[in-house]
Amino acid sequence: MRIHIIGSKGIPSASIQGAGGVERHVEQIAYRLAERGHEVFVYTRTSSTFQPETWNGVKLIKLPFIPGKNTATITHVLFASLHVLFQKTDIIHYHGIGPSTLAWIPRLFNWKAKVVCTFHSRDWFHSKWSPFAKAYLRFGEWSTVMFPHATIAVSHVIQVFCRKEFKKNVKYIPNGASMPGPEGIDLLSQFGLKPGEYFLGVGRLEPHKAYDVAIEAFANVQTNKSLVIVGESFRLSSYDHKLRELATKDPRVKLLGYQSGEPLRQLMSHAHAFVHPSRAEGLSVAIIEAMANAKLVIMSDIKENLELVDHSGLAFSVDDREALTVAMQLVADDPEMARQRGLRAQEVVRTGFSWDSVMERLESFFLGLLKK
Repeated sequence: MRIHIIGSKGIPSASIQGAGGVERHVEQIAYRLAERGHEVFVYTRTSSTFQPETWNGVKLIKLPFIPGKNTATITHVLFASLHVLFQKTDIIHYHGIGPSTLAWIPRLFNWKAKVVCTFHSRDWFHSKWSPFAKAYLRFGEWSTVMFPHATIAVSHVIQVFCRKEFKKNVKYIPNGASMPGPEGIDLLSQFGLKPGEYFLGVGRLEPHKAYDVAIEAFANVQTNKSLVIVGESFRLSSYDHKLRELATKDPRVKLLGYQSGEPLRQLMSHAHAFVHPSRAEGLSVAIIEAMANAKLVIMSDIKENLELVDHSGLAFSVDDREALTVAMQLVADDPEMARQRGLRAQEVVRTGFSWDSVMERLESFFLGLLKK
């Protein structure tokens, strides 16, 4: 198959400022599809620091965009949607509900290709968006289901929502994770950390990720362990400033900024437990990766999180700082419980969310779609 992927900022995710779950998802499926013998093209933004035209067998197509919170994604996707009309392709795969609003372009004008959209999350819940942007993202939910030949949902929660709201059946194919081996510890000392002596959170520093809740809850946890938060905001904001201000009040809190590659693997491998207080998600890549690393996850009780953990983590009510404090104290005081639940979490990922199983489903889905 020849497959063109639209909607991410680009790959590899380590080269992309503000890369998130979609970029990591696209990175993983793109090179694995290429490994399986397919010809894969990913549209990337010209702001990417990565220069080669190919990466791990994936061809990168750089296109421009108009900078701005409300313009960068949609203009890049528009240029990609027009460019792909002139390409020989079998599958045009959009990622995210915002980009999917333009999936009608190849659906109307490239009749030979099959158009697929992946519904990653209900992004309009995120507080960073203006009322107009939220309205457009609501339209994006409808577009993601109505415009393409087929739609993929990364969680059962989203799959059920699409069936109830739009009376459409969509295909469930989740995010995945690699099953890691033992990692070294040599880079931890750069961050002033020791194995097993810190809680870890990984994600963008944006309001819907609720790391302010985690820092405020941790202030009341009686432990010598640290709270480490890895991530950055796409642009400086009042929320970013708020997190840094909160962190200065507790020397145990460390904001490490964006990390990838070996530093992130070591941080994930040697954390005592993982903390994910998010107010909204699709199907969190960060949680799946933490579980693959045999980490107990302390997470908010939104349905998308609860779908993942299968009794291997601890849930608390969204924004309930007192409940989060209790959960973190329990995990700090009982390392054996954390270890046992972490091993259960790893087995959940091994059986249901490994990239090998995800790719089997995705490749089979694409091939079946081309036969229709």
